[in-house]
Amino acid sequence: MRKKLLSSLLVTAMAVTMLAGCGSNGGQQAATPATDNKTETSAEAKTDASTTTTTEGGKIGVAMPTKDLQRWNQDGTNMEAQLKEAGYEVDLQYASNDIPTQVSQIENMINSGCQMLVIASIDGDSLGTVLEQAKEKDIPVIAYDRLIMNSDAVTYYATFDNYMVGTKQGEYIRDQLDLDNAAGPFNIELVTGDPGDNNARFFFGGAMDVLQPYIDAGKLVVKSGQTDFETVATANWSTETAQSRMDAIISANYADGTKLDAVLCSNDSTALGVTNSLEANYTGEWPIITGQDCDKPNVKNMISGKQSMSIFKDTRTLASKVVEMVDAVMKGGEAPVNDTTTYDNGTGVIPSYLCEPVFADASNYKELLIDSGYYTEADLQ
Repeated sequence: MRKKLLSSLLVTAMAVTMLAGCGSNGGQQAATPATDNKTETSAEAKTDASTTTTTEGGKIGVAMPTKDLQRWNQDGTNMEAQLKEAGYEVDLQYASNDIPTQVSQIENMINSGCQMLVIASIDGDSLGTVLEQAKEKDIPVIAYDRLIMNSDAVTYYATFDNYMVGTKQGEYIRDQLDLDNAAGPFNIELVTGDPGDNNARFFFGGAMDVLQPYIDAGKLVVKSGQTDFETVATANWSTETAQSRMDAIISANYADGTKLDAVLCSNDSTALGVTNSLEANYTGEWPIITGQDCDKPNVKNMISGKQSMSIFKDTRTLASKVVEMVDAVMKGGEAPVNDTTTYDNGTGVIPSYLCEPVFADASNYKELLIDSGYYTEADLQ
């Protein structure tokens, strides 16, 4: 596969040189703008992927799920900038959380000359058919942050350590409530992410491996009784869905003044829904609330005391690693990985690179988010 890619690059480079000698203007095709629901209709879209390179490095397709969540905008922007800096043409697309749109975008990438794909899937089980086309054309695929399931076309996986994300959230609740020493019991509710996102199971599993022993011992009590993944999952990681479910939980279990001590939220969009619900319906002492991604509204909530922590996953770090992986493969080598045992997508274990997450709270957010240049002071006012 990599020999074919390298041969294609050499042939293309020779062809570009010959055209320049014959009076070609040598202009480089501009990268496709990042727009939702873009559909490629030109004749170029039907050209074989191995013959349409317009830059020295080659053309890379980057498929992101949506612009609706801040983190995906940052991921896409960082990825595009770093790939271009490394000499690649980039086709960056956002799919508005619509699976058919993402499938169509990836198909267009395959047919319009992309020689490698980086895909953050909307639904990990939805891309098997279109990725068969990538496999037929020997186009390597990196699953980005979300593992693509049940497809042997996936070459590598790049993400943060998703199980560690969950364990850090669970440990934060454990430590803040001092569960190993305090008498308790403490009331907790559980909110995780989209059931179609394989990461949600790792987040929830990591947290519950920390918290479940305290639930079993009666020191933590889930008054709603909602503890299994399917019940506490939140479709599309929706803020509105999390808020609606929390409204019902508060009404049924905490409207009488019963104290809610903690809410495990797997990410910031669900944490925002929980916070909105508490502000509207809960009159007791504010609970510990976890999150993930350090979205701006949530960091503002941390500063004001409405959210306790958020896992910080510096997308610049992940983008840099993915660019390194892309560059290695495009040059005929093997991508760097540090995990070859954890992530089985149903067709086998996918070689993975896992970046380490950290948590931010009111005590350290300035160092992690502002001093590092991730945000400015003005962003959080």
